[in-house]
This record gives sequence, C-alpha cells and structure tokens, in this order.
Amino acid sequence: MSKPCPCTSKSTYDRCCQPFIDGKKSPETAALLMRSRFTAYALGKVDYLLRTTEATERAKLDREELTGYCKSVRCVSLKIISTEKGGPADDLGTVKFHASLQVNGKRQLHVELSRFVRENGAWVYVDGDSN
Repeated sequence: MSKPCPCTSKSTYDRCCQPFIDGKKSPETAALLMRSRFTAYALGKVDYLLRTTEATERAKLDREELTGYCKSVRCVSLKIISTEKGGPADDLGTVKFHASLQVNGKRQLHVELSRFVRENGAWVYVDGDSN
C-alpha cells in the first residue's frame, strides 16, 4: 500500500501524483498539474518541476537553487481555492491555491494565483502572483 499523496487529495501517492511525476501520464487539467507540482516540491522531484515549467521560464531556473529550496521547505498541505479554465479542452488556465509550508520551523501560508498554458499538448506552469 502506498503512502498518502503529499498534495492532500486523500488519495495515495501511487494513484494520484506519482504517475505524472514518473512520466507515465500527463495531467489533464491545470489543477492536476498544480497538485503534482506541489507533490514534486514536497518530494524534491526537481526534474519534474523543470519539465513542467514553460520553456521561457524554465530557462531562468537554477537547478541547484531549486534543489536547495525543496530541501529547505516542508510542504504541509495544499488547498485549491479556485480554477478558471484549465480543463481538458482548454489551452490556458489559472489556479488559485493556498499552500501551507514550514520554513525554518515556522509555518507559512503561501497564496498564489498561478498561470498555466499548454506546451506541446501538455500543461505547464508559467508564473504566478503571490499574496
């Protein structure tokens, strides 16, 4: 039996985000990509984070810095607040979420409105506005 998925979907990791992170499936919606990226941060799956970032933004990322961030933060829970578009038939979408994080022993609530687009048919993260 697999462990609970870090994205707090109430499903197990092997039935939720693992197939996406392992490259066996692609998320059909922007919200599913958001959940799998939260899980990737929680588990330090930097390759997945890079692979699911839009090409122009991906070029700006530093692998070592991203790895360090993943090691420094504990991803506690994720709550999807709202979505706009981002469905199986859409080419763009937004997802507003609250991520409960623990950084240096202190709990933080990260609120973001994230933008997603399709790149070569797959959902990718573009950027987001944090509150």
